[in-house]
Amino acid sequence: MSQQELDALLSSAEQIAVIGSPSSTAQLAIDVLAPAAVRKLVGELAVFGYTQDGYPHYALGQITSVTLRNVWHEDPTMRSLIRQRGQVDPVSARQDTHLGEMSVSAVFMRDGTGYRPSFLGTVPPTGTRVFLARDDQLSTVLAHYRDQLFYLGTVFGSTPRLPMWFKHFDQGPHGAGEAYHLGIFGKTGSGKSVLAKMILLAYARHRDMALLVIDPQGEFAKDARGSPGGGFPLRLDLVLRRLEREPVVVGVRQLVLDRWDLFEEILYESDFFEQLTIPRGENRRLACGALRDRLDRSGVKLADLHGRRSFEQAWALLGDERIQRVFYRSEGSRERFRAAYEEADPNEFYGLRWLPLARLFQWEPGKQRVEALLHDMFTRSPRPLVVVDLSAQQQGDLLWNDTIQALVIKRLLEGIRFASERAYQGNRSLNTLVVIDEAHRLAPRERLEDEHRQRIRDTLVDAVRTTRKYGLGWMFISQTLASLHMEIIQQLRIMCFGFGLGLGSEFAALRELVGGDTTALDLYRLFRDPHSAFDPAGRQYSFMTVGPVSPLSFAGTPLFFNAFTTPEEFLRANRLTG
Repeated sequence: MSQQELDALLSSAEQIAVIGSPSSTAQLAIDVLAPAAVRKLVGELAVFGYTQDGYPHYALGQITSVTLRNVWHEDPTMRSLIRQRGQVDPVSARQDTHLGEMSVSAVFMRDGTGYRPSFLGTVPPTGTRVFLARDDQLSTVLAHYRDQLFYLGTVFGSTPRLPMWFKHFDQGPHGAGEAYHLGIFGKTGSGKSVLAKMILLAYARHRDMALLVIDPQGEFAKDARGSPGGGFPLRLDLVLRRLEREPVVVGVRQLVLDRWDLFEEILYESDFFEQLTIPRGENRRLACGALRDRLDRSGVKLADLHGRRSFEQAWALLGDERIQRVFYRSEGSRERFRAAYEEADPNEFYGLRWLPLARLFQWEPGKQRVEALLHDMFTRSPRPLVVVDLSAQQQGDLLWNDTIQALVIKRLLEGIRFASERAYQGNRSLNTLVVIDEAHRLAPRERLEDEHRQRIRDTLVDAVRTTRKYGLGWMFISQTLASLHMEIIQQLRIMCFGFGLGLGSEFAALRELVGGDTTALDLYRLFRDPHSAFDPAGRQYSFMTVGPVSPLSFAGTPLFFNAFTTPEEFLRANRLTG
């Protein structure tokens, strides 16, 4: 499309203001026209054309505030008269002026080849016309990037769809050349999980990009299995198959643990030794370590622990006084242990306490070891989207609690880290995004007393520092911003903030991240609680985003949008319908 045709699109658009004074390249003052003064303007995406260095330029940005001024009403004498009469007909309303502020987020220059990014290097003259942006204008300016665009919703408080892009982490077409770390924050019910699913599908368009979701609550697993719940029933399984990607959901019962140190830790967390008079503490750790070492050295395989023969071998080892001396040095303690051991029913111990633990390590058809699962995800073409469902609903007759869940997550993180380092040594980019739901539980800011959770936190913090160069990115979904580890927050490249961070320590953390941009923070505070709507159909899920997530955000200013509220809108906007 030629420059004249784009100018024609602008001239046919609704003019709402002109550039006013004082203005700067950081913040533009706009004088709102009288017809536009009675409509909603805050949050609207606006556009204007101007000339810079002899080339036509087009600037886009959001209106962040509108101020009413009436100099006559500010006069003390007039105020006294207004106090008596309520209003003065020749002055009130007729002399009002509406002054807006516009934050420019993107500038495009038109040359002989098309539109390319530029920047606001001068202030356009006063009187420059400002128009409401429309989808056809954005499509024209971004025509060269059409295949890369993705839409999560519309401009905050407006109707145009906000163009975004989510590039894979490798070199080549549509690639960013390095990994990004992402963060999605908001209170419960702010729409952050739905937004994460939409972003997952944006990355799923890249066939050579692996996607892994560590799902402690099982929400992503439901959508990938084809049984979505909630008010946004997005069938991840159907959409992924349209993209020729295979959704793989691995529950607790399909995952085989494959490390003796995991057996030792899980044995410690179980009540196996509790029933043999060994409480939590150093003695129980010594008992678990001794039993693990003897079983390993005697040739027992982890995959065979569930068998009766393995149990009988373990039970016999515990009856050996040499083993007992490892964890109980005093004769009185050993006597107490032997009494409990002899009174115990081995059949009961096997069925109620050994089997639920040992089945976590049992291999059978349909199950996968952690290494095999990760190897398949990183080598298959096209790569699948893998959801590891670690919710308690999947445990069945397995031994399962929060600590064992943490141990399994730690094993997954170690496997991912090892795979990324191996790929880097082979001069390959892993080109993978790992999604961590409930991140505030796994990587809190304060130090944890539970050593397993502390190791997970340390692993995640170290990963965000080092894995970007391996082509391994992380997406953290959290209900809180202030309590997530600061090192993780500082490493995030793309951040989306939903409703619920406008008070106290959460707002202080948000203000620090956006550099104290008061206009952006004021606009964020206009977000409504989605659940304050009169009915579900009227809910709005608003987000402020920071980082290179849109071709309209390369100036570094925050962008605001309302996420789609129905799967049909989302799928239609991104041409993902069947």
